[in-house]
Amino acid sequence: MTAGVAGDPRSFAPPAEVIATGVCTHHPGPSTRLLDGTRITDHWFELPLDHARPEGARIRVYAREYVSGADHDLPWLLFLQGGPGGKGVRQAQLAGWMKEASQRFRILMLDQRGTGLSTAANRNTLPLIGTPKDQADYLVHFRAPSIVQDAELVRLSLEAEPWTVFGQSFGGFCTLSYLSWHPEGMSRALITGGLAPLDGPADRVYRATYQRMRARNEEYFGRFPEDRQVLGRVYDAVRAGETGAAPSAVLPDGSPVTVGRVQMLGMFLGGNTRMDQLHYLLQEAFEQEPSRASTVIGASAGTLTDTFLHGLYQQVSRATNPLYLVMHESIYAQPAQTALPQPAPVTAAAPLARSEADATKTAWAAQRILRSSPDLADFDPARTAHPLLTGEMVFDWYAALDPALTPLQAVTEELARRTDWGPLYDPEALAANTVPTAAAVYTHDVYVDRALSLETASRVCGLRVWETDEFHHDGIGEDGPGILRRLLSLTDGSP
Repeated sequence: MTAGVAGDPRSFAPPAEVIATGVCTHHPGPSTRLLDGTRITDHWFELPLDHARPEGARIRVYAREYVSGADHDLPWLLFLQGGPGGKGVRQAQLAGWMKEASQRFRILMLDQRGTGLSTAANRNTLPLIGTPKDQADYLVHFRAPSIVQDAELVRLSLEAEPWTVFGQSFGGFCTLSYLSWHPEGMSRALITGGLAPLDGPADRVYRATYQRMRARNEEYFGRFPEDRQVLGRVYDAVRAGETGAAPSAVLPDGSPVTVGRVQMLGMFLGGNTRMDQLHYLLQEAFEQEPSRASTVIGASAGTLTDTFLHGLYQQVSRATNPLYLVMHESIYAQPAQTALPQPAPVTAAAPLARSEADATKTAWAAQRILRSSPDLADFDPARTAHPLLTGEMVFDWYAALDPALTPLQAVTEELARRTDWGPLYDPEALAANTVPTAAAVYTHDVYVDRALSLETASRVCGLRVWETDEFHHDGIGEDGPGILRRLLSLTDGSP
């Protein structure tokens, strides 16, 4: 493969050379303390937009430093958040994995480019770039290789020694990219629920995760059997509104409730305790009629409560993280040279079917797989009245319905059709990896498939896997200290 397309990390300027030119700037802010005494410091960096052309346009990248106690000489730990489009965690006081980590590290919480206090990429800013094609060309620089080049420039700007990198979910994808392109900047790598496939089309991800979601649906309805009927009633109420047989339901932002958007409540199934939160929400799905003559009447026929609609809105709105939708399938997009042969479509009439020539086009992979697979009819609202809940799947109607995404609909489509992608990873570098690396693989993870994770683990030299069925995708939110201790123990011997 040869470098050449925008965003290709093989064409990026070496970070040390970029720092030497003086084009990167670092502006630390004042330090303050949280209620528990933790010292926090804001850090602002001006970094190249296009790392292949460091003399060109620059963007702002923000990070927040957390130091517990008076020891400011601890080694650094960089945390890479899940996403795409997720900003760094904002803590009012240290708890969970951060409290555990703060005993050994200074923590740097990065707002990945385009998120949080870093230069924004949203409905207000992206249209200023130009046409949808111009915007897509701009966003090519917001993938994992550019994020980790930012991180390495940040490390050098801080004059820090090689640091521990801890990546959760998409942050784990970024950590693999860091190991690929800048292992010299890492003393160890820790990954939770984030071992991405190193090659192949996005299709293989969704073929696996639909099956995971089916099993998780059955587990949920096995635990709360009454919720299957309640969810069916929700679907019926929504369809009645769509046909005019009943008033249409709308979310707090005025956007319509659709069956597909209700299916997105499956995002609750990505965690152990979040399953209970879904149950609580469905318990309050329908309005109760007022009591009459001292008799309490049951639920009304089909009026969805404001509580339910607000809970649904919190799951489907991308107002706070628009890049989650815009960039989502691009986190799997690879050059044709690294793509594995694509499985033959299940039916000859598969929508948006691709040729080998455009094998890197994601082209709404989750949607294509759903519509072209007979065995996925139970997820498809067009083929079943009461479909199963979905997970981290994105669809082409997503941007059309969300007011925060509507101005980004055209650029999202541009990215879905794009074929000229640079590589996300360097398999040869990973095969020769010498950085102590450990990963937690969650057996029943519905977002990052176990089999694909173990396939990747087998291709990273020295990577030590801890597999567990005790947690789901958000394990560090349930027992962050224990998971962090386990991964650190697997990488003992590094600084």
